[in-house]
Amino acid sequence: MGADNENVRRLVVVGHGPAAHRLVEVLRERDAAGTWHVTVIGEEGRTAYDRVALTTHLEGADLAYPPHGDEVTVRCGERVTGIDRAARTVATDAGRDVPYDALVLATGSAPFVPPVPGAGLPGVFVYRTIDDLDAIREYARGRTTGAVVGGGLLGLEAARAVQGLGLRSSVVEVAPWLMPRQLDEGGGAMLRRHIESLGMEVRAGTPMSALEAGPDGSVASVRMADGAVLDAGLVVFSAGIRPRDELARGCGLPVGERGGIVVDAGCRTEDPAIFAIGECALVDGVVYGLVAPCFSMAEIVAGRLAEDAGTVFGGADPSTKLKLMGVDVASFGDPFADRDGGALGVTYTDPVAKVYKKIIVSDDARTLLGGVLVGDAESYATLRAQVGGALPGTPDQVLFGGTEAAGGDLSGATVVCSCNNVTAETIRRTVSERSLTDLGEVKACTRAGTSCGSCVPLVKKLLDAELTAAGVEVGKAICEHFEHSRAELFDIIRASGIASFTRLVEEHGRGRGCDICKPAVASILASLGNGHILEGEQAALQDTNDHFLANLQKNGTYSVVPRVPGGEITPEKLIVIGEVARDFGLYTKITGGQRIDLFGARVEQLPQIWRRLVDAGFESGHAYGKSLRTVKSCVGSTWCRYGVQDSVAMAIRLELRYRGLRAPHKLKSAVSGCARECAEAQSKDFGIIATEKGWNLYVAGNGGMRPRHADLLASDLSDDGLITAIDRFLMFYIRTADRLQRTASWLEDLDGGLDYLREVVMEDRLGICAELDAAMERHVDAYSDEWSDVLDDPERLRRFVSFVNAPETPDPSIEFEVEREQIKPLLQIGARTPEAVGR
Repeated sequence: MGADNENVRRLVVVGHGPAAHRLVEVLRERDAAGTWHVTVIGEEGRTAYDRVALTTHLEGADLAYPPHGDEVTVRCGERVTGIDRAARTVATDAGRDVPYDALVLATGSAPFVPPVPGAGLPGVFVYRTIDDLDAIREYARGRTTGAVVGGGLLGLEAARAVQGLGLRSSVVEVAPWLMPRQLDEGGGAMLRRHIESLGMEVRAGTPMSALEAGPDGSVASVRMADGAVLDAGLVVFSAGIRPRDELARGCGLPVGERGGIVVDAGCRTEDPAIFAIGECALVDGVVYGLVAPCFSMAEIVAGRLAEDAGTVFGGADPSTKLKLMGVDVASFGDPFADRDGGALGVTYTDPVAKVYKKIIVSDDARTLLGGVLVGDAESYATLRAQVGGALPGTPDQVLFGGTEAAGGDLSGATVVCSCNNVTAETIRRTVSERSLTDLGEVKACTRAGTSCGSCVPLVKKLLDAELTAAGVEVGKAICEHFEHSRAELFDIIRASGIASFTRLVEEHGRGRGCDICKPAVASILASLGNGHILEGEQAALQDTNDHFLANLQKNGTYSVVPRVPGGEITPEKLIVIGEVARDFGLYTKITGGQRIDLFGARVEQLPQIWRRLVDAGFESGHAYGKSLRTVKSCVGSTWCRYGVQDSVAMAIRLELRYRGLRAPHKLKSAVSGCARECAEAQSKDFGIIATEKGWNLYVAGNGGMRPRHADLLASDLSDDGLITAIDRFLMFYIRTADRLQRTASWLEDLDGGLDYLREVVMEDRLGICAELDAAMERHVDAYSDEWSDVLDDPERLRRFVSFVNAPETPDPSIEFEVEREQIKPLLQIGARTPEAVGR
């Protein structure tokens, strides 16, 4: 229907960000009669895109929202310069006067740049648009240091982007701790520990005084108010926002004292024909910078335009969850409700695992008011949904996940998706009325989980609960990109010969994949012998440590763990390890798995270190992989007067057989030469204890935070019988376990438990033992040391640099000091002691 039809009214939307896109999307759904013709005018040269995921643009992600369709006129790269309220027209810099019957200002905000000397120097950027990121990426070429001013949500996203470009990065935050609007002091301190462990410097609680230029006139450093100077060849401001309200000011509409277009609860300005939504709007004295309230405003105005005058803006849920540089961070409800008394804070801190959890409850400990999670935010969706309701258990149960609600336990009024204001009842009703069975369908029909995505696990629980209640079998899809479980994907890849994630998702999935399915598929491909893990597309799928075949440590260095089968090592090899540690200045420690760990290696040193070790006969110990780590042993019958079997020989045989075997999770083993159990075999994924007649095989044990005693699978096995049983156990586990599932939890989840496992691997109940045997033989025959292969491949060696743009430059932020005659990380970045050792 054309705009010249007398029955059609004209809506002009100024700005084309997420709020504007949501407004038009919802209005088109509700305006079935075609009452409104919509014209959107946006000053960026592209249509609306997802600003929440802005950083992923540097990774090649397509952030564009779906187009509106032919019924909507969208003018990109055109700026509105003024509003004539009397004539009801807007003027643009293209010389147009566009008439309107209703006008919506969705002009968003502009980054706040503090008025400090040097803010206008070349090399200083803001972090707001795709064009900003493109400019930052281009300028970063050839530079090694950067600084981000702002330690809030956007600032840390910007820091992630700068670090991802290969620059050693610093974060400057004037508040005493990071993310001060979302986290309490304890949460901010733990987040800081995480970020500093990634080699990033954090300066909090001290303002900067100036940006200083280098010899070429561009920015070179940040000077702090306390006199400290941070090297920064690139500076990004992400220290807050200011509402874009200049059009409202120009036409005489009221604005707030600190900015923002004043609107009522229906998002209408003083002029009845003009609305404002998003970050430019001031509602009850507040400008909202989160996506959820901006979307709510858009939906309210769409309702008003569609003559649904009853909806009003009632505030916003400030809860948020995100992953910052691999660290889960979340806050929900009121994270500061215990500041002034009247509420109780219950806190758990694990400085070793770098986990901080806090929930705030009413003074009678019955009502959940809010909380903070850093390092482990698995329970966020459930806890956020229960804010304001009864505490689902004791505080310690809530903190440790002992009472995490199933979807069916939530009240209908509970808001599950705060971004799109979707309640549990809406999800249940939609699933029931439309007979939905797929998470993607639920997201499409309700919008739940389509914005930040943090509520997706809870949406899935609600879907599963509804399907179960209806007698429908619940699927075990690994994520929204595949309808299959990990076990099913394993069988698909094995049967079809698919050798890449791209082909798998094209033929059996949808979308581009995520951080759930990509590493899981990478593990499957590696388990099936699909070439070197750093070869081609596989390299991009791996978990963090696999990228450099080494474990990342808290100061940005890596550890080196050569394999020492069974803990047996010759004096000559001990000398080589000592010489390598001495020559590269590494910290050495005997591990619990009977091998030697070398700490403190810079990434560009790893190939040099491994060349020395490989030439001496060592190979990768796979301490970085989801694979076999070690097979521990006592000295057995060779030396011990109590030993009844040669445990060392068996441990070496097992470790050499299963080395490099990729699995859903890490694998540990041990062999004890008698019933005294000195090797602690019954706390391992597969453990062996010698008997007078042979070997007893125990499976599915583990230590750690939740130890589990292994179960006896078979008794008095011969050497070859033991090997066969372990082969089948491991291959059946790899084939059927869920992603990141240890053998202990796998056996607990296995239908039929230990008895069923025994029937499968010892009695061949499923008729697959020959296939499992053959699979293990293929692994043994195809084994090749990963580090040896890297050293022989110049292309793979290219990745081992501290800075992509300056491959010859070591990371200058890595420093050490001496303690007990060995190095340890110097965590006070920039501080030095007489004993400090810099490399």
